[in-house]
Amino acid sequence: MIEISLQKLNFPHKALFTGYLLVIGLGLLMAGAQIMLTHGMADGKLGLSVDDIVYSYYGNRSGSKLEAMINGSMKSHAPAEVRLDIIKWVRKGSPQSEWENHFKEVFAQHCTMCHSTIPGIPDFTSYQAVKKEAKTDEGASYTNLTRESHIHLFGIAFIFFFVGWIFSYATGFSNRIKAFLIFTPFAFLILDVASWWLTKWNPNFAWLVIIGGIGYSFASTVMILTSLYQMWLMKTPTSG
Repeated sequence: MIEISLQKLNFPHKALFTGYLLVIGLGLLMAGAQIMLTHGMADGKLGLSVDDIVYSYYGNRSGSKLEAMINGSMKSHAPAEVRLDIIKWVRKGSPQSEWENHFKEVFAQHCTMCHSTIPGIPDFTSYQAVKKEAKTDEGASYTNLTRESHIHLFGIAFIFFFVGWIFSYATGFSNRIKAFLIFTPFAFLILDVASWWLTKWNPNFAWLVIIGGIGYSFASTVMILTSLYQMWLMKTPTSG
C-alpha cells in the first residue's frame, strides 16, 4: 500500500490544496480584523478585551445599546455635543414628543445615511427603531445567538474538516499528535459557541470566548503552515 504524503502529491493536487489553504488563511485574518472592528469596539476602545465580550453578549446593563454605540464604534460620526444631547434624551426615557420636535432631524443629519440604507441594522428614520435601541442593553438577543450559533458551527466546521483532511497527509507526527491537532479546532469551536450562551447568562464566562477563539485559531494556523511547508519547502527524502 502506497502511503500518501504532502511532499509526494502531484502538482495539481498541491495547487488545489495550496489555493484552499491560502484563501482560508486570509479568511481567518479578515475574521480577526472584523472581530476587532465590531466586538473589539464594544467598550469604545480598539482591541479585544473581556469587557468587549461582556458588552457584546451580556450587555452593559447600566445603559442602552444606543448609548454604548454612540460612545463606542459610532463615536466618530457625531460631535461630542450631539452625542451628549442624544444620551440625555435616552436617559429621560426617549420621549416621542422630543423626537418629532428635535431628534428626528438630529438622527437624519448624523445617523440615517447608514441607518436607513444598510440591511441588517436599525432604521433610524423610525422612532420605534430608535426607541428599541434606547432600551437597557442586555447584549445579544437569544434569536441572534441561535442564528449566529448554527451559522458558526456549520460553516466553520467545514473549514476545519478540509484543513484537517489536508493536514492528515503530513509526515513527521505520530498518529496521536496528528489526531490531537485535527480534533483541537472542533473542540475549541464548541467551547467558543457554548461560551456565548454562558456569557449571556453570566459575564464571568467571557474569558472562555477569548480562549475558544485563540485555541482554534492557533491549531488551524499550525496545520495550515505545516501543510504549506511540507508541500513546497520540505525536501523529499531520497531512497537508497
